[in-house]
Amino acid sequence: MDFHFDKSLRLLNASEYQAVFDESRLKVSTAELLFLARINKLGRARLGLVIAKKNVRLSVQRNRVKRVIRETFRLNKHKLQGIDIIVLARRGLGDIDNKQLHETCNQLWHQLEKRAEKRLRQQEG
Repeated sequence: MDFHFDKSLRLLNASEYQAVFDESRLKVSTAELLFLARINKLGRARLGLVIAKKNVRLSVQRNRVKRVIRETFRLNKHKLQGIDIIVLARRGLGDIDNKQLHETCNQLWHQLEKRAEKRLRQQEG
């Protein structure tokens, strides 16, 4: 298994982000995080992050949050083939410790995986 996180696994420009915002059919969330996703034709998962200063005040916290989200994505990307995902921060995300953030992200990746499988089965059948 390949656990790298290179440029091909990222949403890179505004049009790629806008496509996910416009066509997001898959949504999972908690009080602190929202995952929006859409099926893509690339055969690999791609990640985009929107961690606003309004919701996570300190840059140290924003960077920590992004680092943990990228790490959990990297470890779960093999289960999320063919999905573009945007992770949005909500208020209070900066107050969560790393352990709880890891658990929350892993739970949301799992929920997203299940919903994506269901959506793909509906499209095929």
